[in-house]
Amino acid sequence: MSTAAPSPRAANRALFVLSAINLLNYLDRYLVPPLVPDLKGAMALSDQEVGWLWPAFMLVYMVTAPAFGAWGDRGSRRRPIALGVLVWSLATVLSGLARNYPQLLGARALVGVGEAAYVAIAPALLADCFPRSARGRVYAVLNMAIPVGAALGYVLGGLIGQHAGWRGAFFICGAPGALLAAAVLLIPDPPRGVQDRSAAALMPPAAAGQGAVAVYWSLLRRAPYMLVVLGYAAYTFGLGGLGFWMPAFLERVRGVPPVAATRDFGMVVVITGIVGTLLGGWLGDYCLKRSPAGYLWFSAAVTLAAAPCALLALTAPAAAEYYPAIVAAELLLFMSTGPINAVIANMVSPLERASAIALSMFLIHLLGDVPSPPLIGHLSDASSLGRAVLVVPVTIGIGGIVWLLSARSAARAPLTA
Repeated sequence: MSTAAPSPRAANRALFVLSAINLLNYLDRYLVPPLVPDLKGAMALSDQEVGWLWPAFMLVYMVTAPAFGAWGDRGSRRRPIALGVLVWSLATVLSGLARNYPQLLGARALVGVGEAAYVAIAPALLADCFPRSARGRVYAVLNMAIPVGAALGYVLGGLIGQHAGWRGAFFICGAPGALLAAAVLLIPDPPRGVQDRSAAALMPPAAAGQGAVAVYWSLLRRAPYMLVVLGYAAYTFGLGGLGFWMPAFLERVRGVPPVAATRDFGMVVVITGIVGTLLGGWLGDYCLKRSPAGYLWFSAAVTLAAAPCALLALTAPAAAEYYPAIVAAELLLFMSTGPINAVIANMVSPLERASAIALSMFLIHLLGDVPSPPLIGHLSDASSLGRAVLVVPVTIGIGGIVWLLSARSAARAPLTA
């Protein structure tokens, strides 16, 4: 392993490879929904059985991410990422080979193991490839792959499934992972902290040398870190609820035809995801130049602005009002993706960065987009979908307020490890 920071060319190569993996990651996640009719017909599955394919992946993903985070802080980061990508590629191919529901469920759960390795470690590796002042843009590029990959999952899943069957869709979309796993072994793995030259940034964490459990316990006891993560969880709750229920809301509450509702919202997510994520990364880096808490101030501001836009999108009766409001809300929400991930990377020691990212991923899913769809569904059953979705702007606003409090605290005592 080199003892120096990678060259700009090598750093950009790492960003390209890891972003390509992230795109494949989300393509794989969203490959199943368009294949549901074929899967139900082939295996005589119930809606409940189909519905468990997503939680099975997410639960395994959440549980294994902390283990990979600990691994990523203690040894080579390329090897566990490559192993993870190879495992999920194999699991996706195994999904295409499944002959019954238990085999399919097991293969989709195994995908979670592979993806956990990448999500926990890749951001930490990139933090050592780029300086602190550029991480908003770097994480924006990395996370721009999310809406693009999700859209490709829907599109390719449907197209390949139509022409080559559901098995072919899993085979074709799973195979490229093996090539990307090999490509990971060729990217740089710089020393931890090489881009963080300040004494505070290079200081070992309080739990250094005491094992993974001690590191996670130390992170859970740090108020600044937990405040940022809890804000992130509230934000993810709102974003996940909006993403899951918006097509159904447009259809059932606003009377939009089903095909148009899915198509229109899908286009909004892709366009605002690309534009908002990239713009937010650039603006977040600009704000960081003006204040050490610039990432947090920016994330709080755009998230607070998104809350009334989401409220208007869910209450306005006319398409001329709610469609622009949906666009504005999604655009503003995606703008904080890069900066807030940069906050988490910058506020901890490089020696515990993968663990901090893994723990944040575990908590935002546990408290955010895993419970939000069923909770909104429960509220809908108890009243109506039009009323149930109003929890979304509330939780978005809570996320913005929590980040505002974090920014005020960080302005008085800069967030460093």
